Amino acid sequence: MGLQKLARELEETARQTAEMVDGITASLLTLGDTSIECAAARSTAIRQIVVALQMQDRIEQRCRNMAEAARKMADLADGAKGPASDDVWATLTLDELRDESLSGIAARTNSGEVEFF
Repeated sequence: MGLQKLARELEETARQTAEMVDGITASLLTLGDTSIECAAARSTAIRQIVVALQMQDRIEQRCRNMAEAARKMADLADGAKGPASDDVWATLTLDELRDESLSGIAARTNSGEVEFF
């Protein structure tokens, strides 16, 4: 399961990256929309950019965790099979990667309020 899970998580990271770029594109379109009052456009664009920055932080954290998992799996003598591979994922700090039931959940939930880490 180890490498299959890694592949799924890489695909999810690619999806999250595309979503982040969509948010940045939306903010640029908002800033360029002449039908929106300037202050309102700036305020909306700022919120969109902040959300995109938060997404970048999450994507970076995912990548660091997956890199660590890949290194640990490479160190396993049996090619990352069975429980040893599951143990690799269980040691990660990002719950979305550690808990199989949370894998890819970002695609199904609302990000909610802006929060800096």
